[in-house]
Amino acid sequence: MTRTSIRTLLSAGDISALSSAGSTDEPPLTTPRDPAREAARRELSKRMYHENDPSLIQRALDAFWDWLGKLLNAASTATPGGTLGLVVVILAVVALVAALWWRLGTPRRRPTSSATLFDDRPRSAADHRAAAEAHAAQGHWNQAVQERMRALVRALEERALLDVRPGRTADEAAAEAGRALPAHTDRLRAAARDFDDVTYGGRSATEQAYHRITELDRDLERTKPRLVTSSAHSTAPNTRQGATE
Repeated sequence: MTRTSIRTLLSAGDISALSSAGSTDEPPLTTPRDPAREAARRELSKRMYHENDPSLIQRALDAFWDWLGKLLNAASTATPGGTLGLVVVILAVVALVAALWWRLGTPRRRPTSSATLFDDRPRSAADHRAAAEAHAAQGHWNQAVQERMRALVRALEERALLDVRPGRTADEAAAEAGRALPAHTDRLRAAARDFDDVTYGGRSATEQAYHRITELDRDLERTKPRLVTSSAHSTAPNTRQGATE
């Protein structure tokens, strides 16, 4: 037997030995489905697999943009002309809103000065001053400003510098009082503005506003009015006398 034949027989023996050894092994082990699923879940729940996951905010934004995209797709489907028609409609709405904004201006809350200054319960200036001081002592500056402004106007009515007229507003009272007391015109207008802002404009009064109106009230008590009527009568005879001479 040649060397080649011997090597061939040895190789064949090795192969047969391997085959026989492999054939004696048992079939590969298999894991049941439920334990395998649980093991995979535990493995995938490890933090190393979720380091690059999007945050909660990012997921919420993705959900929002997804919903918005679906909404726009549905709108473009329902709009004549598809996506282009939807864009035209949106641009038209934006142009309309811009035109209204430019025409009407920025919406603002303005005090409604048409409401009256006094209620249906007539009270004296002293009563209003006492109420204002009581509110100020408790830090209720809104009510304190209101009552002090009412005391100021009522005092002018009691001095006959303003006629007693139901339904008068703070602005009207300031304008009428300014003609008799021209040195305090600006302060009267500011006091009326503070009253309107608190009463009808939804703003909160300050302690400084209350003290400004209080000082104005006291100054008006010491101020003598300008008697326009008497000065007009006094100049009339002088004019006629000069014409006669």
